[in-house]
Amino acid sequence: MSHQTVRSTICRTAIFAAASACFAVPALAHHSFGEFQMNIARKWSGTMTEMHFINPHSYMEIDAIDEAGKKVHLRCEMRAATLLKRSGWTKEMFKYGSKVEIEGHPHRTDANACYIENFRMGDAPMINRNAQFETKTLDTSKRALKLPDGQPNISGDWAVEQLVLTVPPSGGNGSMIPKSQSAAFAAGRITMEQIQSTQPPRPKVVYTAEGRKAADSFNRNSPQDNPWFNCKPTSIIRDWTADWPITRFQQKTVGGEKVIDITYGLYNFDRRIHVGMAKHPDRIKPSNAGHSIGHWEGNTLVVDTVGFAAGLLNPPTRNSEQMRIVERFTFDPQKFSLRRDYSVTDPVHLAAPYESYDVMYLSDVPFQKQPCKDMTPEFQQKKK
Repeated sequence: MSHQTVRSTICRTAIFAAASACFAVPALAHHSFGEFQMNIARKWSGTMTEMHFINPHSYMEIDAIDEAGKKVHLRCEMRAATLLKRSGWTKEMFKYGSKVEIEGHPHRTDANACYIENFRMGDAPMINRNAQFETKTLDTSKRALKLPDGQPNISGDWAVEQLVLTVPPSGGNGSMIPKSQSAAFAAGRITMEQIQSTQPPRPKVVYTAEGRKAADSFNRNSPQDNPWFNCKPTSIIRDWTADWPITRFQQKTVGGEKVIDITYGLYNFDRRIHVGMAKHPDRIKPSNAGHSIGHWEGNTLVVDTVGFAAGLLNPPTRNSEQMRIVERFTFDPQKFSLRRDYSVTDPVHLAAPYESYDVMYLSDVPFQKQPCKDMTPEFQQKKK
């Protein structure tokens, strides 16, 4: 492994504390720890044979010797490729044929699967799964604030702020803290309560009777119910921030019409906003992205989207084809941030609007399409 400078010493083993401290939509793992036995610590050593840099989880494969001296081929879970790249990790860090030592946790039903907490390749230092490596600083000094046609310039690659595993002065396993507030939390200058007060609130869900029934029947860990386990998008709301993706905006003119094309980073999911279109077409083929029309109000892009296929808004909340989403994307030219306020209505499943906001910033890591293959052991078994 190439030696890179770890940003700080905040990267320590996190088991349940890190997950329970997550407080905003971006912090939610898509299936938590699954069937891994997080209360059991194990060690393995062997030779790395393959590294799958993929979403929704990366996996390292090794020919190993377990604690009992038995030979075993392991497939061990790490974080999503999108997250690793944003944390400064690269494929070049992993050399096939390298000796590797792993500290982690076994799977409950698959003896050939493990969850990696820490690993060492060759003589390099032990690396935690949440380690942060240096990335390039984004230079915005020459970035135009407006396009030639007068639209605010929101073309580019955007991402929500990363959460970084941070240990406070009191010690413990640490908590997932926004990167900009991590040092202050580690030094004890800011509390968890103060950090939480700066984060977008979780949307309040008020169900209709039908919405409650549908939510109660949802199986979060089922590949049939949860599209993420089949590498498919959920909704334009959830996939905006879940697992901290990098999302690409492209403002362009197509056939004389101004449009904004958006590619969501987690599952390379495309969406188009028709800028200046007065109304939606009379006939819209239902889809996951729906049909979006938008107009500018100063630095705010107001977007109205209808024409959705029945599906999943955000587990366990389902949506009908009558769902409507109104978004307001506000560009801040000083912070180079893009705040999205959203309101979701659905007379079938929601008795009140589902509302909140989120904030993206120009990404210091470029957008790059990542392959998706869910290799989670229990879901592979269910698909057989």
